[in-house]
Amino acid sequence: MDTKIGSLDKCQPASNDICCGGPNGTVSTLQSSSSSSAVDATLGRHLGRRLVQVGVTDVFSVPGDFNLTLLDHLIAEPELNLVGCCNELNAGYAADGYARSRGVGACVVTFTVGGLSVLNAIAGAYSENLPVICVVGGPNSNDYGTNRVLHHTIGLPDFSQELRCFQTVTCFQAVVNNLDDAHELIDTAISTALKESKPVYISVSCNLPGIPHPTFSREPVPFSLSPKLSNQIGLHAAVEAAAEFLNKAVKPVTAQDVSTMLRCGQKSIIFLINNGGYTIEVEIHDGPYNVIKNWNYTALVDAIHNGEGKCWTAKVC
Repeated sequence: MDTKIGSLDKCQPASNDICCGGPNGTVSTLQSSSSSSAVDATLGRHLGRRLVQVGVTDVFSVPGDFNLTLLDHLIAEPELNLVGCCNELNAGYAADGYARSRGVGACVVTFTVGGLSVLNAIAGAYSENLPVICVVGGPNSNDYGTNRVLHHTIGLPDFSQELRCFQTVTCFQAVVNNLDDAHELIDTAISTALKESKPVYISVSCNLPGIPHPTFSREPVPFSLSPKLSNQIGLHAAVEAAAEFLNKAVKPVTAQDVSTMLRCGQKSIIFLINNGGYTIEVEIHDGPYNVIKNWNYTALVDAIHNGEGKCWTAKVC
């Protein structure tokens, strides 16, 4: 693991190429623009372009006062779609699923209260070798070193609690609190996520996303990826074993963030098996503490739907 915190020293000019492994192990150049206008050359737009260039077109987010300006600039990126989630943990798991499907995922949350909430999903992505880029809106760059106590902290003049938590479940951590080396820190974090196939942590000071800098007009810091070969025999065996296990299961898992699926117009079909309690614990050691209050899940979907869009739900007894 490697942690990089913004310094006051001016960073060196970056190269004009970015490379990644092609489908057959060849080196290919990612699509990128040759130049950016002053409006586009802000930190927030730079981060948005980098995400698009590595294949992320949907970012899962939860707003907070430390990341609002950053979210504005991510929304302004034409090829990037911001998906608002009900809570940070859901955003993290959505980015996890996106990484499984698309090869890399991203989520954006706010300082500490959001970062600590998403941490469990990032830890899961780390154990599953998934490149999830976790971006956190951080404290104002002018607050570093002032000994101030900020909200969204544990009441101490120490902004590093969140960083220390992420150091154990990410392969690279970048704290961007000045513009001079923001380009290098962001590019290195994203490329490390792809190379290591692990999550990374990027903290961006809340006062910086809308500020332009000459380095944001440059192309990405170069990197290359080695081709990854899949064991097809092992893959098929694993899929068959998983399918057999699920087909025999009498207590499958439930679903979250249905409201986000409805708001985004997703054509989802969800089968919910009402298990009435903590199923794994029941199998290990049963007791009254494993039972929870039963819900009317069909009514819950109607409440979330609230007469908007198209939704149908039914209960099978």
